[in-house]
Amino acid sequence: MTHDELFTRHRGLLFGIAYEITGSVADSEDILQDSYLRWAEVDLDEVANPRAYLSRVVTRQALNALRTAQRRREDYVGPWLPEPVRTAPDAAEDVLLAESVSMAMMLVLETLGPLERAVFVLREVFGFDHAQIAAAVGRPEATVRQIAHRARSHVHARRKRYTASGAETRRVVEELLAAAGTGDVEALMKVLSPEVVYVADGGGKATAARVPVSGAKKVARLLRNLGRRPLPDMRFEFASFNGLPALAVYSAERLDLVMMIETDAGLVTGLYVVRNPDKLGAAYRVMPPVH
Repeated sequence: MTHDELFTRHRGLLFGIAYEITGSVADSEDILQDSYLRWAEVDLDEVANPRAYLSRVVTRQALNALRTAQRRREDYVGPWLPEPVRTAPDAAEDVLLAESVSMAMMLVLETLGPLERAVFVLREVFGFDHAQIAAAVGRPEATVRQIAHRARSHVHARRKRYTASGAETRRVVEELLAAAGTGDVEALMKVLSPEVVYVADGGGKATAARVPVSGAKKVARLLRNLGRRPLPDMRFEFASFNGLPALAVYSAERLDLVMMIETDAGLVTGLYVVRNPDKLGAAYRVMPPVH
């Protein structure tokens, strides 16, 4: 196989690694482009395992990008959310991958250090062995084992239960939207978990709540107030983003926001709204399948 054929074959995996390490679609695309240029100069006769080799190149590039991004995020206005990535409607069939890109999990990954995050993603999501990960991150295998154990314990202690999309989830989402349309706070509270969290990312470039809003009553009132201020020429599109049911909201045919809706046990547990225009440019692209 040629350089191009091998890279194309593993592109979904490579994008997944880059995105789950950086949380940025734009950075991931840049990483893949740079990685391909490096790959094109490699002698294929000297590469025993193209999948592992390419993953190693992408991981190192992603770690560099993440460290740079973290310094920029120190001055970010309001809550920071990863760039939403559109997932195929059947993405939830791969439960492990769907959970790993869910907003709740991506926010947990944000609490890890860059090295811990890379090790966790490579081991727990994509199933690389410790020796391959050690080569990718440039650490001894024994050290990688310790990092993997520490990262797994950290994530498991903080992860929320993930519910794959299905008929029950669609019912809950429809009830939420119907209640929001009427502005009935009591109706909204019936479909919201008592611990529901609303997180909005405007990045200082679009109007959005500057702090997360928690609790059914507060979130219900927020949704009611938002419903009273519709956008000009507003229309909605149902979609799947980050393995979750989502609502893409357009104003005058321009994508204004993406709201991802997380549910559990028949109630809405999380609403993640990305409105920063810098993060919506890639919202039309579908995350490639991972092979």
